[in-house]
Amino acid sequence: MTATKKLTKIFILLSLFIMLFATCSLAVSAEGTTEAAVAVAEEAADNSAGMKAVAAAITVGLAAAAGAIGMGIAIAKSVEGISRQPEAEGKIRTSLMLGLVFVETAIIYALIIAVLIIFVL
Repeated sequence: MTATKKLTKIFILLSLFIMLFATCSLAVSAEGTTEAAVAVAEEAADNSAGMKAVAAAITVGLAAAAGAIGMGIAIAKSVEGISRQPEAEGKIRTSLMLGLVFVETAIIYALIIAVLIIFVL
């Protein structure tokens, strides 16, 4: 399996995890305010804040871990390619940098989603 296919699978799994935790956080916050009385709703709001923090932490943690694994694989393969074909160093390095930028962008999107989970939902 090529590194591109592995990175694609990692990105897809990362996206699914982010959507899962965002949905769980929405369900928890909506459940606590509609079904309970006023006193129970206040207690559920405190619990909801904790669940939001857990969802945000897991989102950022998974994104960072998956991004680090993807970056490590990409760097290893680019070094291997440069060692095999030193004359293609410029093209390989350019492709590597572009790929690393895309991976880092996905991690930053996960951070933005985590901030939205904490402060908006």
